[in-house]
Amino acid sequence: MLTGVEHKSVSPVFVGRATELDTLRRALTEVRTGEPRALLIGGEAGVGKTRLLEEFTAEATGDGALVTLGACVESGTEGLPFAPFAAVLRTLRRLLPEEFAAGAAGQEGELARLLPDLGEAALARSGEEGTARLFDLTARLLEHLAAARPVVLVVEDLHWADASTRRLIAYLFRTLRTGRLLVLASYRADDIHRRHPLRPLLAELDRLRTVQRLELPRFNRAEVAGQLAGILAAEPDDSTVDEVFARSEGNAFFVEELTVAARSGCHAGLTDSLRDLLLVRVEALPERSQHLVRLAAEAGPTTEYALLAAVARLPETDLLDALRAAVGAHILLPSEDGDGYRFRHALVREAVTDDLLPGERTRIGRQFAEALAADPTLVAPDAYATRLAGYWYRAHDAAKALPAVLRAAAEARHRHAYAEQFTLLERAMELWDGVPEEIRGALRSADHAEVYPHLTARRGPGTGEGPGAPLRYLHLMADAAVAGRLCGQRERAYKIAKKAVRMLGETRSTGESWDEPLFAAWFWVQRSRVAESVGRGDGWQELHTAQELVRGLPPSEMHAEVLSCVASWWMLHRPGPEAYAAAERAVQYARMVGADDDVELAARGTLAGLRIDSGDIDTGLAELREVLADALRRERPHQIGRCYVNLPSHLEGIGRSAEAAALIERGLKESDRYGLLFTATFLHANHAESLISLGRWDEALRSADAAAGLTGQAKPAGMAAHSRTVIALARGDLDTAVRQDAVARSRVGSHGAMPQHALPLATTRLSIAAAEGRVHDARAELRAAAETGFPPGTQRYAWPLLVAAATTESDARGLPGAEEGRADHIALVRRLAKNLVTFVPVCEAQAAWVRAELRRGEGQDTVEDWADVHQRFLPLERPWDLARVALRYAEALLADSIDLLARRARLSLSTRPAATPRPDTPTDPAEALGLTRREREVLSLLVAGRTNRHIAEELFISPKTASVHVSHILAKLEVSSRGEAAAVAHRLRLVGSGAGGSGGDGGREKGVGVGA
Repeated sequence: MLTGVEHKSVSPVFVGRATELDTLRRALTEVRTGEPRALLIGGEAGVGKTRLLEEFTAEATGDGALVTLGACVESGTEGLPFAPFAAVLRTLRRLLPEEFAAGAAGQEGELARLLPDLGEAALARSGEEGTARLFDLTARLLEHLAAARPVVLVVEDLHWADASTRRLIAYLFRTLRTGRLLVLASYRADDIHRRHPLRPLLAELDRLRTVQRLELPRFNRAEVAGQLAGILAAEPDDSTVDEVFARSEGNAFFVEELTVAARSGCHAGLTDSLRDLLLVRVEALPERSQHLVRLAAEAGPTTEYALLAAVARLPETDLLDALRAAVGAHILLPSEDGDGYRFRHALVREAVTDDLLPGERTRIGRQFAEALAADPTLVAPDAYATRLAGYWYRAHDAAKALPAVLRAAAEARHRHAYAEQFTLLERAMELWDGVPEEIRGALRSADHAEVYPHLTARRGPGTGEGPGAPLRYLHLMADAAVAGRLCGQRERAYKIAKKAVRMLGETRSTGESWDEPLFAAWFWVQRSRVAESVGRGDGWQELHTAQELVRGLPPSEMHAEVLSCVASWWMLHRPGPEAYAAAERAVQYARMVGADDDVELAARGTLAGLRIDSGDIDTGLAELREVLADALRRERPHQIGRCYVNLPSHLEGIGRSAEAAALIERGLKESDRYGLLFTATFLHANHAESLISLGRWDEALRSADAAAGLTGQAKPAGMAAHSRTVIALARGDLDTAVRQDAVARSRVGSHGAMPQHALPLATTRLSIAAAEGRVHDARAELRAAAETGFPPGTQRYAWPLLVAAATTESDARGLPGAEEGRADHIALVRRLAKNLVTFVPVCEAQAAWVRAELRRGEGQDTVEDWADVHQRFLPLERPWDLARVALRYAEALLADSIDLLARRARLSLSTRPAATPRPDTPTDPAEALGLTRREREVLSLLVAGRTNRHIAEELFISPKTASVHVSHILAKLEVSSRGEAAAVAHRLRLVGSGAGGSGGDGGREKGVGVGA
């Protein structure tokens, strides 16, 4: 039976896929010009993704390209991080030894985390900066290897990719800019369920212009007929085509299986079950080959020949015969490196694994574990720890599985593979209770836990705690909580921290030796850090609980960390005196207890930022620069990144946009140096904001793309979308603005969002409503923002909102339906403006703009109003704002000139006929003296006894401007004092009911002026 089918299971004729193959060819042609390309190839299992790749790569190889293949490891088995890239780099090193050595020179220790063949891995950088550094080195190495000739890098089965592999391939798709490199990644579309971790990555990559996605459909009937003809070496009859097409539904793999089964006469074994269908060919193998296939299925998608031989324990001749039969039946294929075997289709391996009896799986797992433990060289060095852990786990030997799993978790952490570390730590927690106490007691916290150093490292002798103390279950939970947060499993991290707090409460009666309140406070802080992202509030309640736990205890580093987190929370969510006080206490405690550098620097940075927001700008900036210098000197990457994010943000907030942009560019270089990938996303987002202010919109869009593309994180992606919204509105592209605003809100959120996000989103939503003529909706946006209020430090976001609201009113003056509620809304804008501070020139300019727009909305604006605004914006680095106020200034000048010309010509600008002036009508004395409308307003207040400050408050101008107007009035009236001016004004009837200008208070509100 075997001899009858083994040579014809796959059609020798490549069927269909002409369009897709042409797309791949075009991509390779473009790659040859030095422009990297990336394609995602999706389709259901068995639809023909592998065959398409085989056809194309064979053609590319024949055309001089170098092809290298890596396959993802199935999630939930080995959990090996970076598996496909380890295979790819190993192949490239073998095929291009000299180029590889040159490209990796000096970075072998870092790259050894992906390819241990390069030697001993260098000491890992901590956190995301280490991951980013590794990713960047990998990208640069691939660009180097693809500099001279086309390289096709194929990653198969992306749906099984571990989180680290997904992040690395996403990084390559986003950052590759040079080299003749074509990256192809295939995945099973039918496996990507709603919560599959690959789904958000695919959505993110779809937005990149450099990535193209191909979705392979099923074959139609004609294509199935062509496939059958190739397999059968003859034209099939219509009934056969109809039957196979109906049962396979056009799935190429099912067509093969049904055809082979039919030719083998195995109809009795076929059912509608896919498993049974896939097992037909396996069950047709000789018994020895079947046994070997079962071993290979349990070993993993790819099995090393040496490992398989060690477990099978067959004479080499028998082993090779059994493998030859499995390969001949197209169940197994030689692996790319020639050292082992892999399943031709993962569905076959799944079916074989599912068909194993529970006891059989346990026995096979133990056989592999014992063989690998006896000889670690049977697998690649980078695979040993995770493979051994997986085998012992499947062998259900908890005593041996726990140490192996913990070693694999530590290695995953060392390689910044936090998703794999998290999975392994969860497995360790599952195994914990099944392991004898004497074995658990031999495990040391220094070897397997690292996230609790400042609570364990400072215990004195005899406490039972410290780096060398016995590993405890809560240590595993602490590591898992952090790993879960870092890898995106925030819901699980939150639940682990919640359970840990409950367990700590239960240890009070057991006499355990650790400081339970401090450890509990640490877990509450972890819960706070993920609470908002998992919909459990804003994190304040957790921080408040942590505060209560450390209250009254002797000063400790935990006190400083809690206070630092509290201050940071207050600064972001509710800036004000509470934040300032918490930051001061955090700095005091950090210095008192000699806290870790990160805790002290974080507290100092928060305090410096709050000083800036409160108006002590020079002191705050100096302190923040000092924190940055200290962080650089002490080489604290996380704090370096934090300073490079916050310092330019504060500079932008006070109107120093060019300085902010330059600092961000330096920060990006430091981020690259330290591998601060996550920090770089926020730097790019802030860069886009400053570039918008500077009028460099095309550059801002590129920065926005970088912010959204580097990591795909929600907040920087939302900030990037907001920047695109702002630019689209400025360019009049309303459709784009609406789309990008929706993206920004979905990523950042608006309800309950931090003021730094909520207020800019309110501004764009108000502007969009105004642009669409929905004046009442625009007013509703302002009212909603006003209900929340403008906390201290948010004036940089509040003033643009008020500018937009005031502009909406001035533009809507006279429009049908806009007058209803108009006066109340203008009054609301004025009231909000009165309570906003103007510490810096940019805010003073925006305040003047608001005043002028409101007067324009009332039909009372003057040339002097807009001259004042224009003069304020001239020295600022905001060309777009300057252009807008210059247009208003020009409109006011034009209107004034027209008015003056009409009055000189005795013409009426009214639509009604002008009354003929009587010859004895006296000339307006104010006009005769050259007093402008604004000067008449100032004069009326001067006559009423108001000081310059009160005049400024009444007219919403600065005291300096009021003083200038008074000086001009004194000169035009040819008097030397305010009293003389008042007397002349009364004598000439320049003010009051008989005045020709707008005398009196003009109906203006009185109160505290803008910026007071």
